[in-house]
Formats: sequence, C-alpha cells, structure tokens
Amino acid sequence: MSILAGFMLPHPPLIVPEIGKGQEQAIQATTDAYHKAAQEIAGLKPETIVLLSPHQILYTDYFHISPGKSAVGDFAQFRAKQVSLKVFYDTEFVKVLEGLAESRDLHAGTLGEREKKLDHGTMVPLYFVNQYDTDYQLVRIGLSGFSLADHYRLGQCIRETAGMLDRKVVIIASGDLSHRLKEDGPYGYRKEGPEYDARIMDVMTRGAFGELLQFEESFCDKAAECGHRSFTIMAGAFDRTAIDVKRLSYEGPFGVGYGICTYHARGTDETRNFLEQFEASEKQRLLARQAKEDPYVKLARHTIETYIRTGKRPQVPEDLPEELYNRRAGAFVSLKEDGRLRGCIGTIAAVHNSLAEEIIHNAVSACSSDPRFSPVEPWEVERLTISVDVLGDTERISSPNELDPERYGVIVTKGGRRGLLLPNPGLPGGQRTVVHAYLTSDCLHQLWSDHLPGPGSDREKTAEKFPSGKPDSVRGKLRLQSALPFLPEP
Repeated sequence: MSILAGFMLPHPPLIVPEIGKGQEQAIQATTDAYHKAAQEIAGLKPETIVLLSPHQILYTDYFHISPGKSAVGDFAQFRAKQVSLKVFYDTEFVKVLEGLAESRDLHAGTLGEREKKLDHGTMVPLYFVNQYDTDYQLVRIGLSGFSLADHYRLGQCIRETAGMLDRKVVIIASGDLSHRLKEDGPYGYRKEGPEYDARIMDVMTRGAFGELLQFEESFCDKAAECGHRSFTIMAGAFDRTAIDVKRLSYEGPFGVGYGICTYHARGTDETRNFLEQFEASEKQRLLARQAKEDPYVKLARHTIETYIRTGKRPQVPEDLPEELYNRRAGAFVSLKEDGRLRGCIGTIAAVHNSLAEEIIHNAVSACSSDPRFSPVEPWEVERLTISVDVLGDTERISSPNELDPERYGVIVTKGGRRGLLLPNPGLPGGQRTVVHAYLTSDCLHQLWSDHLPGPGSDREKTAEKFPSGKPDSVRGKLRLQSALPFLPEP
C-alpha cells in the first residue's frame, strides 16, 4: 500500500466545545466539514496517520520527528485540561523514514525533542478523528526553515516509506491560513492576508500542488500563515499521483483563515512530477538572472563557487573594473536561497588592501562562517541570490529625522559596541519606524559572529548614516542593491 489520502485541516482550539464554550458556533461550517473529513479518515481504516504540525518542535535546519513509543497531551493551556489525548507512535515507520531522509541528504530525525507533550496542531485534528477511529499509529512531524522544495522532498520520502513498509497511510496536513484577515483579529490586518487565503484555497481546491512551490517566502511571511509547509509536505507525498479533490469549507470570521480539503489517491500520473518541473524552471530563471549580475556580484559568486569546490579563496581576477583594485571600502555580501537569508557577513570599514579583496574575504565568510547558518553546500550554490553592498563614507547625524532608509544605511554606536542596518529600497513605513527605534532605544542590533550583548553602558550613543551602492562607472547611476539581513519582516 502507500498513501491512501491526505487532509488539509486547520487547528483552531476554540472549535473544541469545551474550549469554545459557544464561540465554535461562529465556525459551524468548519466544524461540519471536520466531522465529514474525520469520518472519511475512519472509513479508510489507516494503519498509520502521518500528521504534519507547525506547532511541533521546529528547527531552522532540521525536520523533527517525534521519538518514543507514545505521547500524551491536553488542552490545559486553553483552560480545558479535562480534554486529553494519548497516541502511540509507529516506531518502525519513523526509523525507516529517518534513514531514507538521511540517504537523500535531508536533515530529519528524532533528535532534539524539547517537549514530549502533544501540541494543539496535533490534538485538534485528532480530537475529531478519535471520535470515529482510534485504531491507528501516529507519526508526528514538525516543519523547518528549509525551502519549500525540501518540504516537498520530505513528502516524497514519506510516500516511499509507506510503500517500503506496505502501510495504509493517511496524511493530515495541519495548518491555519492567514492570521491577518481583519483589523480586530489577533494579528491585525495586512492586504497579503486575504490575498494569500484566496490564492491558497484556489490552489488546494484544484489540487495544483506544483503552485505551492511558487509562493514567495516574503509573501507567506507577510500573510502570517502557518500551514503552507504542511501542505507542501503533503503535496510531496502525492508526487506523480492522480487525486480526487474535494473542498469542504473555508471560513475566517475571527481574522484567521480555516480551510478544509480532502485528497484521495487514484493511481499513478507521471505528469504530476511537480518538483522536477519546478526545479527545471528555476534553473532557467537562475541562469538568466546570473547572466545579468554586475561585476561585484559576479566576483562574489566566483569566490563562493571556488571556495566550496576547492576550500581555498581565489586570487583577485585580472578583468575587474578599476575601482575594485584601487578603492578601499567596507562591503557586505548577502546570500539568499528561495527568498530566505542564507548568510550575510560584511565590514563597516575597509580591512583589506582593495575592494576586490574585501568582497572575496566577505563572500567566503558569508558562505562558510555566518554563525546563524550551516555552511553552504555545493548543490545550493546555483540557487543562491547574491547581493553586494559597498559602504560609502559615513556622515554623523543628530536626529532620526535625518534618515532615509531607502537611501542610507545606519550605524549605531554605544561604548565599544556597534550595530548596522543596510539601506533597503521600498522599505515599508513600519520598518522605517524600526530603524528609528534602534536609534532611540537601548537595544543595539546584533551584527555578526561576536553576538553583541545588550547595552549596559551609560556612555553616549551616536549614529552615522552612509550610502550604499556601486559607482556610476558600473551602474550608469547610483543604485542600491541591498537587503536587511538582520531585520525580520514586520
């Protein structure tokens, strides 16, 4: 056997009557759909349920799979301790999946369990399932900071594991949609909220799983969704599989979107090899983008490719613009992969004899020594988006009003500590406020590997602004190509 079916299910705790105490009536369509989905699951009589929860233990660089033979949980944090569940894990499935993921260079396994108790992203779906069937074993998997493509790959491993063990498996992709649908909702309103919900429900209603890989990370972050990665793992489990899709419900009265869809496997369909299609398209896009990179970014990319291949920094090439040989300046090299930061290291002032050497040294550090990330792997290099920021001369300022975050970066100094923010074109108003806050508060921004401690000095705080960009001789005009590598999206 293999994957019998998959279910896209939300996890609002108040849908449990002992928690909602009547509020659950406002999402009656979701409740009704939940019961229908739970009955479908029971009718399939799965031996194993693989449940993907965004509220399971989450690491940026590891998929956590719950270890052990069993676990319990209750809704005490929602004032309903009397509602509890106990599950028994499919330890054989976990062991095979862990080994298979390792063979595919996916970091997934049972290490690092910080909390054994079941999370509400697991318990809400099982609260309904257990009303109709309890004769199953569970595999509970958390999400990660890896790319959407890697989440899809994990789904492929789940599918293969089910086939190797001849298990009857159902997948539950637990996840709410946007949390920013209404001003009076728990997280307020952003236009990306309803945009995300409309788009994701369209994709999931059509079973167009390849489109899940095309959502930009920044868009998902702004929408404040919590289920996209769960849905993408489930999609991977249906790779090359024909499916019957049913949309059961969608609601969002509390400012959070709840969607329920069901997917039943109906044999093989080789045209639904969505990851292969996505990777082929991405390769062409990345090659086209690399062809347009300026000499500064080309130098950084050449450095990273050489260092990862040989373990050595390259010599300064002989065909660079004169400024790279003759100028000394601080520079930052920023790396992104699939829209997410992958490394960023730089120098506020020149350390090396030329700008070319500055970029080479910082490119090596960004790909190998950023303490927030593991070193870049060879297979990642072609997927990297690289930007290089050359810092101009600083100018002392006396007020945050002198800042323009679209044109200038800012260096904040207090005592022996320094914090830096790079300029960012199109910076939203909310982030301008954040930049100002760094100048007026006692919180300096953590910069690089020495992990700046919280300020404890009463010495005077100063601030300087600086332009960032490449010279007119290369750009035609001064343009900014920068990121805010240490500043999260609002």
